[in-house]
Amino acid sequence: MSEWAVKRFWSQTHVVPAEDGFTVTLDARPLWTPAKTPLILPTRALADLIAAEWQDQTGKVDPRLMPMTRMANSAIDKVGSQHAEVAALLAAYGETDLLCHRATAPEALIICQAAAWDPVLDWAAQTLGVRLKVVAGVMPAVQDSVGLARLHGRINAMDAFGLTGFHDLVSLSGSLILGFGAAFGAYTAEVAWSLSRIDEDWQLEVWGHDDEAVAAGRLKSAAFMDAARFYLLSQQAPGA
Repeated sequence: MSEWAVKRFWSQTHVVPAEDGFTVTLDARPLWTPAKTPLILPTRALADLIAAEWQDQTGKVDPRLMPMTRMANSAIDKVGSQHAEVAALLAAYGETDLLCHRATAPEALIICQAAAWDPVLDWAAQTLGVRLKVVAGVMPAVQDSVGLARLHGRINAMDAFGLTGFHDLVSLSGSLILGFGAAFGAYTAEVAWSLSRIDEDWQLEVWGHDDEAVAAGRLKSAAFMDAARFYLLSQQAPGA
């Protein structure tokens, strides 16, 4: 983050058309990524939000308050050049998807997981054409290779911006299927995140409030919401 350690020097931010998309200017200076690549955004909506992040900066630039800018930088500087590797990494979540690993006890938790997660797996079977197997315990299920390949193909078809947002949806939730559900609009980001937290919420109910766990959960929740927004905004019609 050292390259971001600058003080505000601009008066206004603007969104302007650029080749293959839109860019953001600080007064008349276009933004560049940390790797010194022009920051070209695929949609006006994403560019508007990034412009707002820069406009809201006071004093020293704080990347922690600029999630859309950070993810756009990653899409351009990292994901774009490692697309196949990132897609393969995310596809591997299908082999050990959170929704497929169920508790062996207590019975109430088993029932809770089934009620929350079975409908999501049903959605995946109907919409994605893949029925993932469910197992009890931590040992991975042997999933159908054809189905996993189908999911891999969908991931690989995403552009760099979509893949960047999708990466965080999957890695933060631990579920490839929930990532698809949030990305495809089958579930709101809030609902998808809540579904991913069944086990953690159960532990809090059983063992009581844990300040560190709650604080960590809030940070992850915020990052998940940001990832969902980034994905959806980057996939809108370019002028939207």
